[in-house]
Amino acid sequence: MPGVYARRSVLTGARRTAVAAASLAALTGVLVLDGPAAQAAPPTPPDAATARAELAKLTVQPEGSMDGYSRAKFPHWSTQYGQCNTREVVLKRDGENVEQDDRCAAVSGTWYSPYDGATWTDAQDIDIDHIVPLAQAWRSGASSWTTAQRQAFANDLKRPQLIAVTDRVNQEKGDKDPAQWLPPLKSYRCTYAQMWVSVKYDYKLTVDSAEKAALAGILNGC
Repeated sequence: MPGVYARRSVLTGARRTAVAAASLAALTGVLVLDGPAAQAAPPTPPDAATARAELAKLTVQPEGSMDGYSRAKFPHWSTQYGQCNTREVVLKRDGENVEQDDRCAAVSGTWYSPYDGATWTDAQDIDIDHIVPLAQAWRSGASSWTTAQRQAFANDLKRPQLIAVTDRVNQEKGDKDPAQWLPPLKSYRCTYAQMWVSVKYDYKLTVDSAEKAALAGILNGC
């Protein structure tokens, strides 16, 4: 029966391909791990007009205190699938030609940091930045959240909240808001402001008056 034979041949070929791929992985120590389809950047934020409208709806009030804050109250990085945690998923998503070992650690690849325009080939030079920093979120309303809510915020892959950037630049940013710090690469500031507003809007976080003015100034020029 030719049809059955043809199907068997296809299946046999597929099995041979799978076996060969597994053998190569065993030799190199690098695996292509199953998981969500990769994309080359964080989720696209709403456009500038939408961001302006969302910014207008945010509650304006002075930032709260840091009393009781700790990064441990925002558990990260959470396991996303297999042995891959949130950091490794973002490294894979935001990089090019990223290869991971059998523990999901990125062992090679290229990463472009949109904050400063730098390109890196060592994952150790990359930080995963929270667009709205954890301490900033704490002072803007997250202090009243449950630990589960804070964990979801710190590992959010559905919103434009996580991005791979140059570690030094991320450390310079710290927990500053847009009135205090903006990406050195001016061409990225519109996108950054749109991301910031989108995250604060979705999570119903507050903004202070200087922060709102800085964001409005950026968005009005986008």
